[in-house]
Amino acid sequence: MHVFLSGGTGFVGRHLRKALLDKGHGIRLLVHNRECGLEPGVEQVEGDITIPGSCFDGVRGCDAIINLVGIIREFPARGVTFEKLHLEATRNLTVAAGAAGVSRYLHMSALGTRPGAISRYHQSKFSAEECVRASGLDWTIFRPSIIFGPKDAFVNKLAGLIRNVPVLPVIGDGAYRLQPIFADDVARCFVMALEMPETAGKTYELCGTDRLTYNELLDTIGRVLGKSHVAKVYNPLGIMKMIVPVFQRFPFFPITMDQIQMLVEENICDGKWRETFRFEPERFADGIARYLRP
Repeated sequence: MHVFLSGGTGFVGRHLRKALLDKGHGIRLLVHNRECGLEPGVEQVEGDITIPGSCFDGVRGCDAIINLVGIIREFPARGVTFEKLHLEATRNLTVAAGAAGVSRYLHMSALGTRPGAISRYHQSKFSAEECVRASGLDWTIFRPSIIFGPKDAFVNKLAGLIRNVPVLPVIGDGAYRLQPIFADDVARCFVMALEMPETAGKTYELCGTDRLTYNELLDTIGRVLGKSHVAKVYNPLGIMKMIVPVFQRFPFFPITMDQIQMLVEENICDGKWRETFRFEPERFADGIARYLRP
């Protein structure tokens, strides 16, 4: 297949590009500005998914579309908002797909996305999903848990703190659970779905094998780094709810209330996606050992 890929220059996008090429698919990659050093077999087209009509020419002639575009934090002063990057971008791309006669559409959402979600991140992700479901396309939606792998933002940031600070701050009691999934496994599901018509019209929650509390996750990272103990200091949620809203509007502040909400409400799933895709995901400790150990 020849696949139009938006959001393909980011963390997950790099894994997906490799997985697509390994399976013999061609890639037409949407970029703002042409990049050097990309893999052979990747055709670059310039455009902006947030601008209606910008992707029409790029989508024409493709067999399928994969949309990975998403942000975890808003910066309204820069025009970076959930509404724009999640909902409006998705609407523009599904309209382009329909105009170009491209019916197969795979969409990256997020675990925890649902009706009545509290966080604005999940609310906007659900609105984007509803746009996809109403598009008339042969869609498949993936909702991955926290994704880990080389150059990820989450595990690498925690590993840096564990290496360099004597005591790690923890929001709340650290007993909330996470079920991270390896980036290669997410990419594998996307590529497999392209050749599985039975996945059309389905939504899959993707999570790994290991269901860990946040405290256990920190301890696992510590062990991989060779530390026998990760010292922690617990920050009560009540205090965080007073401090964070005041400072989150400043870009330098490391966390928002949206992110705290998503963290403490947990990030786990039942793993039923394996019934369709029939492979076992990478274990968390084994996966992070590939890129955290010296």
